[in-house]
Amino acid sequence: MKLMCGNANRPLAQAIADYLDAPLSNVDIETFADGELFVRIDENMRGEDVFIIQSTSKPANDNLMELLICMDALTRASARRITAVIPYFGYARQDRKTGGRTPITAKLVANLIAGAGAHRVLTLDLHAGQIQGFFDIPTDNLFATPVFEQDIRAHYDVKDLMIVSPDVGGVVRARSLAGRLGADIAIVDKRRPRPGMSEVMNIIGEVEGRNCIIFDDIIDSGGTLCNAAAALKERGAKEVSAYITHGVLSGEAVKKIANSEMKELVVTDSIDSTKKLETATNIRSRSVAPLLAEAIRRIANDESVSKLFD
Repeated sequence: MKLMCGNANRPLAQAIADYLDAPLSNVDIETFADGELFVRIDENMRGEDVFIIQSTSKPANDNLMELLICMDALTRASARRITAVIPYFGYARQDRKTGGRTPITAKLVANLIAGAGAHRVLTLDLHAGQIQGFFDIPTDNLFATPVFEQDIRAHYDVKDLMIVSPDVGGVVRARSLAGRLGADIAIVDKRRPRPGMSEVMNIIGEVEGRNCIIFDDIIDSGGTLCNAAAALKERGAKEVSAYITHGVLSGEAVKKIANSEMKELVVTDSIDSTKKLETATNIRSRSVAPLLAEAIRRIANDESVSKLFD
């Protein structure tokens, strides 16, 4: 087994390598003056089972191209099997046509990854589960729920919790965490007048006097999350926190969270947000390196990955 990574999230890749006690392979990635990328792998990859770790987060297009070019280099180096480990799958929110003459970019990206030479894909908390079906190669989608469950039990009184889905589409995700904790769930009924903006219409569930935890897969600009937290406090919630898998945290998101009604926001390191979190007063990160590393070990040894969902 060989591990390698691009430039998207080297701290996470190194943490996975440390867990597996396996070094990261040497890869030179250069950017030419015109913006083109060039990859050179400095180790023999012939006949190897290679796992390339690369989130396609901001800058999404550069990180995606790094992944594609690395896989092409591995294919031409006669690697036996290539597994694309994508902790954060960019373009996942473009998983359907939202109007006339619009693309389904998540499917396009899936085609590109398979066409570049990937034999298998490993992801974490896809925005929509059906994206697994966009790939014509085996795809394992892990969940950060077990990681968050451990953290919640360590920091909160489970008897007083209310797990909150920020929209109707996230109910299944919220119910999964609530079931593990033995907690109730509530739903934020919202509408989205235009992309990047949301308005809370109603709160479904009795949240008065409860410690509420908003559970979702992605936080981008932070507007939706802050609006939901404010609405929950208005309905009498004692405290509001949030557990979000992918901390995109674009624009003024960190500042919004700091000035919001939320006690804290917990994200994972699926996206390298180290510099952003250095100035954050109420945002912390939990690592998913052990979860991803265990999945990589099981795939390499042809063992069951579904056991990690328990």
